[in-house]
Amino acid sequence: MNFKNFYKGLFSLILFFSASSLFAQNTVITGVVTDASNRQTLPFVVVAFTGTTTGVTTDNNGRYRLSTTNQSYKQIKISFLGYKDAFLAVEPGKEQVINVKLFPAAKQLNEVVIKSGKKPKYRNKDNPAVELIRKVIENKEKNRPEAYNYVEYREYDKMMFGFINVSAQFSDRKFFKKYKFIIDNRDSTILPGKSILPIYLDERLSQNYYRKEPEKTREVVIGQRGVNFGPAVDNEGVKQYFKHLYNKVDIYGNDIFLITSQFLSPISNNSPNYYKFFITDTITDAKNQKLVELSFTPRNDNDVLFEGMIYVTLDGNYAVQKAVLKINKHININFIRSMEVDLDFEQNPDNRYHLSRSNTIAEFGATKKEGKSGLLGVRTITYKNYIVNQPRPDTAYTKQSEESQDEAKTRPAEFWERNRLDTLTTAESKVYKNVDSLRNMPSYKRTMDIATLLLAGYKGFGKFEIGPANTFYSFNPVEGLRLRIGGRTTPELSKRYYFETYAAYGFKDEKWKYFLSATYSLNKKSIYKFPQNYIRASYQKDTKIPGANLQFVQEDNFLLSFKRGVNDKFLYNDFYKFDYVHELENHLSFSAGFKNWKQAPAGSLYFNNTLNGQPNVVKDLTTTELTGTIRWSPHEEFYQGKIYRIPIPNKYPTLELDYAAGVKNLFNGQYNYQKLDFRVDKRLYLSQLGYSDLSFAAGKIFGSVPFPLLTIHQANQTYAYDIDSYNLMNFLEFVSDHYESFRIDHHFSGFFFNKVPLLKKLKWREVFSAKILYGGLSNRNNPALHPDLYQLPLDGKGAPITYTLNNTPYTEGSVGIENIFKFIRIDYVRRFNYLDHPEVPKDGIRVRVKFDF
Repeated sequence: MNFKNFYKGLFSLILFFSASSLFAQNTVITGVVTDASNRQTLPFVVVAFTGTTTGVTTDNNGRYRLSTTNQSYKQIKISFLGYKDAFLAVEPGKEQVINVKLFPAAKQLNEVVIKSGKKPKYRNKDNPAVELIRKVIENKEKNRPEAYNYVEYREYDKMMFGFINVSAQFSDRKFFKKYKFIIDNRDSTILPGKSILPIYLDERLSQNYYRKEPEKTREVVIGQRGVNFGPAVDNEGVKQYFKHLYNKVDIYGNDIFLITSQFLSPISNNSPNYYKFFITDTITDAKNQKLVELSFTPRNDNDVLFEGMIYVTLDGNYAVQKAVLKINKHININFIRSMEVDLDFEQNPDNRYHLSRSNTIAEFGATKKEGKSGLLGVRTITYKNYIVNQPRPDTAYTKQSEESQDEAKTRPAEFWERNRLDTLTTAESKVYKNVDSLRNMPSYKRTMDIATLLLAGYKGFGKFEIGPANTFYSFNPVEGLRLRIGGRTTPELSKRYYFETYAAYGFKDEKWKYFLSATYSLNKKSIYKFPQNYIRASYQKDTKIPGANLQFVQEDNFLLSFKRGVNDKFLYNDFYKFDYVHELENHLSFSAGFKNWKQAPAGSLYFNNTLNGQPNVVKDLTTTELTGTIRWSPHEEFYQGKIYRIPIPNKYPTLELDYAAGVKNLFNGQYNYQKLDFRVDKRLYLSQLGYSDLSFAAGKIFGSVPFPLLTIHQANQTYAYDIDSYNLMNFLEFVSDHYESFRIDHHFSGFFFNKVPLLKKLKWREVFSAKILYGGLSNRNNPALHPDLYQLPLDGKGAPITYTLNNTPYTEGSVGIENIFKFIRIDYVRRFNYLDHPEVPKDGIRVRVKFDF
């Protein structure tokens, strides 16, 4: 490797993504607007350059910040309902502070009664603004598109991301001259006063159909186009993640999901309990329609709420004609400097309003200080060609079997020029060509190679890659020092077939372990892409902790080598497996498999039973299983990384049913049995109280089997907090042939801490969890009643270390703090029963690392 080029590429990457800001000569005006009569600050006052549409509104404290690069703007206008307009001169090209005092209009001066200089207390009762919002709430359902029996429309969805405030001089620096064609492609029209460097663009054009009875929704993708950063980046996964952050906004819904948080809509059914509403203006639109400007602000600045304005029609429908939703800057969300959603509605021929444009724009940064470099994301959705109450044939509302998006992804540039429902800026139109050029640059390929190694743990060599790096070295009491090397093929070799392998050696047990798999894709797509459809054959010879369901690549992780208590009971496993996996577009999936499993005890673990009245040592246990799984996860989205698929949580449940049948005498199988396991997971959003991750599972074994084939409940003896494991349970501590479990992991998202000044500043968030496990062992699987079954393990002194749950459920709970330094969670975990078992902790501190907004 050329280390000079290596460090040069790495240093270039760091400088490129941490570009400092150099500003043009902007006119920047800041100040506070107050009532001249009582000196109270005024929220939602409009401050704009005279004769233009460039303006802002004051925040809850009456503060504003207005900027422009246009040197011809020399005056600002300050206006607010019930007050006289003010006109003040400004100096172009300079930063200046202009504080404004507004005088009430003459008509209202005669009615003013000053009482000790205090604002009157806000009340919902007899408040015309609240009465109006209740009218809007009352008419919500009839103003939604679903009020029609049939609806169809064309939708154009554009997503853009770019760097903020990259200076013109930046591309002249020595290290960045080769990237000048990208860095010079800046845009100052997207966000006035800021320079944007677009680096990501995705477009989607679709035709949508809706039918109320029976309810059906269908989207036909006509065109799809996006940047391609090369094989090192999961372009489809990046798109899904960005669109998850910028969810579609339904103003008529009770909740609006944005940036992994759930906001209460200003027209939700109970919004008057959380928002303050003010009638701030009455206007007339282009069609001479009377509208009321209704401003709103949170009652509590710390709640996950919006502030802004909605414009309501006074035609008896009380429909929203326009909305401006801004994220309250005081709420506990990481990395977001500002976010605004602008919704525009157009009138149908029947005088109802439909959404015509949705524009969501957010600025991200390591700090919330304005003016620094960062990232800007914009999602603009344009709706046109509405047709209502015109039924189509049934086939229009149901996806056709031959329907494919492949053609939509290959549309030429001329197609987009003719059919795009919006326009691209000059800078946006160059993104596709610039990224294509970047992807072919050797320095970019080296940079992405380094990023893949650091983030995914793999080092690529074209058709083959080595990794994951965090498994190269680990240790445990049975193997001692363990070294491992492995890798897999890449799509550059083939998109249809894949090979994966590794070899490991334990210096204490002096044994080799290895793995080999071959996978063939049946749908001409990568096996890492949705929907999966493949067959796989594999062989694995390795160690395993009984009851630890971590995959081998996770268990080898160096950090998981550190464990509490005694951890010397292992298995040597030989696995022969054949699997078939098939996912459907509706996120229903099923799989079938064959597994021949030979397991032998290792460390201090042993297999003993009684035969013909005499003690017997069992060398190993062989089983042959036929397996099947059905899984349904409606509307599932995920980011597909190099190693694992990472689900993007949503409000829909995930259900899974697993079946396994042991077949005696098939490939030396020693037992006949059947096993069923069922699990359902769901995220429950509780508005201002945060959200809960819920999980319920149950299982049962039919047949008589030795304890290694029972359900060995998932324990955790590491110091990391594991959501799915019992964090204070020892490995192999509990076994069952029937069980039911329930888990709740609740995140308050700062609901309580935000009300404490110091904790509010730290941005910490509260979390608690509870786990309950019921289970037991039937008589047919009790070794005490059937001596030919394996004896439950004992320690060196003859004391039991493996138990059954009997009539008392195992319970543990935790309280914790998350978002420490924005990515650390620390829990105090408490175990509530079975404390008389040897070597079990009553409580402990566990740590989890997770990035979240």
